[in-house]
Amino acid sequence: MSTLVLELRQGDLMVVNGAPIRFRNRTRIELAAKARFLFGKQIMAPEAATTPARRIYFALQTAYIGTDEERSRGLTSARALIAEFQAATTSGLAREMLRQALILAETDDCYQALKLARRVMRHEEEVLGIPPLMPVRQLASPRAEGSRVEG
Repeated sequence: MSTLVLELRQGDLMVVNGAPIRFRNRTRIELAAKARFLFGKQIMAPEAATTPARRIYFALQTAYIGTDEERSRGLTSARALIAEFQAATTSGLAREMLRQALILAETDDCYQALKLARRVMRHEEEVLGIPPLMPVRQLASPRAEGSRVEG
């Protein structure tokens, strides 16, 4: 059995199998079983889904770490949002990355789908001239200001 060891800082947020966990102090954890998880800057708060690419990311995130019912709705939403984005964009690369992201999500590899969606978000930020998102821990935890998020 393979394990994954993560080092998390005070104030970091992690979602494991749909349950949010905020770390009160610096810790090192070991995941010894398969789990759906995101942490740090990988997690997008619902109110941050303010652009087409960010809404796609949030839908894929929900399809990955939500409850069974939320995951189904997240995937349905991702399909519709990706189709809209693909129809509106002039970027062949963005269309292809989203096509691949949807294939990955539909085969239950949402973590890899999220990686592609993050690339599309960065492209969108550059094209629209908008600042990148702040990590969730900095939005939700004023005591954690100034600390670095790894993820």
